Amino acid sequence: LGTSVYVGSAGVQKGELDPFAVAAMEEVGIDISRHKPITFEELDDLEGLNFDLIVTPSPPAHHRALELTRPVPAEVEYWPTPDPTAAEGSREQRLDSYRTVRDDLMRRIRARFSGPGSSNE
Repeated sequence: LGTSVYVGSAGVQKGELDPFAVAAMEEVGIDISRHKPITFEELDDLEGLNFDLIVTPSPPAHHRALELTRPVPAEVEYWPTPDPTAAEGSREQRLDSYRTVRDDLMRRIRARFSGPGSSNE
């Protein structure tokens, strides 16, 4: 039996697509240039919170996800993640902070979703 996977993305506050995030993801062959940032409430209005798992990167996102998912059987996991938008310095130094977050999240995703007995190497 195959399983279908839907991945959604939402934030606590409405924002614009971050060009540093686009550049960091493009480096690993993922095009997010057409992504439209939305809030948790907008995601709920559009699709409902019909997720098995919601991963949150910050305390405000975690608290908001817990509030919104009280009536639904979704698991909410907190993955503490530094905010790359707080980085200062040259363009390359700022981009490095996004790369670090990207690479850490990719490792966490592989570890969390790899099947039993599979290798991540």
